[in-house]
Amino acid sequence: MAPVVWGLPLGQMQWSAFNSKNMFGNTDWHLRRTKFVVYQLALIFCVVSESLGTAALSDYVDEQKFVKGMNNNAYVYNNDYVGAASYNIFAGVFVAFIFGAAFFFDLFWPERHESKSVRIAWKVCGVLSTLAHLAAALELTIITSTRQGYVTGVSQAEGENLVGQFHKDGGTPLNYKKNGRAVAAVVFAWLGFCSVVPSCILLFLSIDNAEKGPGPKTAHAENREAAHEYANMPVSQRHSHDLEKQTDIAHPELSYQPSTRDPIEAHRAEEEVHSATPAADIPTER
Repeated sequence: MAPVVWGLPLGQMQWSAFNSKNMFGNTDWHLRRTKFVVYQLALIFCVVSESLGTAALSDYVDEQKFVKGMNNNAYVYNNDYVGAASYNIFAGVFVAFIFGAAFFFDLFWPERHESKSVRIAWKVCGVLSTLAHLAAALELTIITSTRQGYVTGVSQAEGENLVGQFHKDGGTPLNYKKNGRAVAAVVFAWLGFCSVVPSCILLFLSIDNAEKGPGPKTAHAENREAAHEYANMPVSQRHSHDLEKQTDIAHPELSYQPSTRDPIEAHRAEEEVHSATPAADIPTER
C-alpha cells in the first residue's frame, strides 16, 4: 500500500493526472482549470525572467574577471545589476515554490482537507510571493533603465579598451539598458508579476470556498453526485427519502436550514435527481 504523508496518499501521484482531460476537462473542482492556466503562466514568466537575468549576470561577472585578468589594477563595477538579478532569481524561485506546490497539490489531491493553520500559511505565502516579485520587478527595472557599470583603477580610455576586448555573447555593454538580455528580463519580470497577482487572488478564492462555501467541489458536481446516489438507492430507502422530502415541503419550518446555494442551482439539482431516476426502480401502487 502506498504511504500517506501529512494525510496525503502518495499513491495518487500518477502520470495520468497530467493528461489534458484530467487537468482541463474536469469541471468538478472549484476554479480548477483557471488556476492551472494562471499558475503555469506565473511559473513560466518568472522562470524566463530569472533565466535571462542569470545569463546577463553571468556575463557581467565574467567581464569583471576578464578585465581583472588583463589589468590587475582595473575593476569593473557592475555589482548593482548583479545584486538586482540575484534578487530576481530568489523571487522567481519563491514564486515557483509556492504556486508550483499549489499546482501539484490541486492536481493530485484536489479533495484534501487542510487545517486552519495550513490555510493561513498558504495565504501568507501567496502575499509574500506577490510582494517579493513586485520588489524584484521594480528593482530590476530601475537598475536596468537608469544605471550602468564603470571601470575604476585605470583611465577611462584604457577601461573602455579593456571592456571592448571582452567578446562573450557578442560583448556585454556597461550600459545595462543596451543589454538585450537585461531588457528582456525586465519585460518578463512584469509579465510574471501580472500573473502572480491573479494567482494569489485565485489562491484566496479557492481557500475561502473550501472554508465558507460548499467545499473544493463545484455545485453542479455535488448535485450530480446527489442525483447518482438517489438513482442507486434501494426502493425502500428511496420511499422514506421521498417522504422526508415531502415533509420538508409541507412543513419547511421543521427542517429549515440556512443555505447559501443559489435558487437556480437548487432547481437544477431537483431536475437532475428526477432525470437520473431509472423508471424500473420507481415503486408502483397496486
